[in-house]
Amino acid sequence: MTSTIISILLLVTFAAFIVYIVKGGNLMIGFFVMAILWSVIGLVPFNTAIQKVFAEPALNYGPTIIYIVFGSWFGRVLVDSGIAPAISEQTNKVGKKKPLIAAILVVFVTSFIFVSAYGVGSVIAIGVILLPILLSVGLPRDLALSAFALAIGAPMYINVVLFNQIKAFFPKAIYGGKYLQFGMVATAVQIIAVVIFLIIHRKRIDASKAEENLQIIGAAGADEKQIESVPKIAYVVPIIPVLMNMLFHWDAIPALTLATLIAIVLTGRAKNFKKFVDFLNSTIKQSISDIAGLIMFLMALIMFSGAASINAPRFKPIFEAILPNSHLTLAIMLGVLAPLALFRGPLHVWGAGAATAAVLSGTGLFSDAFLLPLLYVPTLMAVSTDITQSWNVWGLDYMKVDSKSFLKLGIPVMWAVSIINELLVYYFFG
Repeated sequence: MTSTIISILLLVTFAAFIVYIVKGGNLMIGFFVMAILWSVIGLVPFNTAIQKVFAEPALNYGPTIIYIVFGSWFGRVLVDSGIAPAISEQTNKVGKKKPLIAAILVVFVTSFIFVSAYGVGSVIAIGVILLPILLSVGLPRDLALSAFALAIGAPMYINVVLFNQIKAFFPKAIYGGKYLQFGMVATAVQIIAVVIFLIIHRKRIDASKAEENLQIIGAAGADEKQIESVPKIAYVVPIIPVLMNMLFHWDAIPALTLATLIAIVLTGRAKNFKKFVDFLNSTIKQSISDIAGLIMFLMALIMFSGAASINAPRFKPIFEAILPNSHLTLAIMLGVLAPLALFRGPLHVWGAGAATAAVLSGTGLFSDAFLLPLLYVPTLMAVSTDITQSWNVWGLDYMKVDSKSFLKLGIPVMWAVSIINELLVYYFFG
């Protein structure tokens, strides 16, 4: 009887947490409060809570924080070295003559850059270059922003920094081998979907409104900005970390470090020692600043995950009763229900879905290798088109687009992508 009451109270607080998130509550505070509530409601002994909820999860998350730091630094170096702007500028050369092709090229360039780059700072730095390019070839503001956001979300399947964040819930999952095969195919599915999305909306492209849209966002004359020239060989730098993992099974830290140093050398930032040191200091300082808030948010999230894991056995009978035993059925179900990841809902692992992930992993009903991509798919739907995602919030403000238009354009695309990619999860891991 006591266990039943506790389970009900846990579910009630979980529902209240979802409401809090939807109403725009602070996620870091919300997760920290939930960690406390679930420890108290779950009757977790005080010393156990101190150690297993607030100490060990945060300390064990240290390696993931290092991945995030190096990923953010790499992203900042790509921007400040001139590599990302130079790649972006190449897409502008076909612009006004072939606007649809230019828009598709921007999608490919965006996805290419974010194979390894990560963080809201990198998104903003790239966005202020690529979004005006999309507007200058005639895309309306809402269409340009949606295409850009969807293109960022696509390579997150193989972005090692983001993978290591979700791996906190599924520690036995491995980045490499079969997962990378799945990630590349899933990325291709989303990129193809964005291209089809642009083709469907091609009649909305109107070059006569380009100047008006550029003026609205305050980027008139953006195409006249001087883009620093970099050697063409430097264009391959964004995919070096993934290649090093695929070909030589390198860990992300040395792979990102190598790519960063190659970027610095190829762009002439290491011509003399003082210039090299100054560039290192400025990019490191900015990259750490970019992710400071994210790190504290993740600390609160992982504490809540610790509390959820301790309470996982209470939910096992419920999950056994409602979850299908079939991997295929579960994959299809999560594909159909993928929109529940929106607004940090119960299928978004960096939202209310943190409990879903922690509890599912804790029950032991399915392997981590299957569960990670299973929950990654709806989470990346949210990353790609949700208005609670930090860089999407920036994009809405920068492009002067209302959230309703952004959701209306992005959700149908990502819903279809989620269903297809969940079927791929079953094909690779079921």
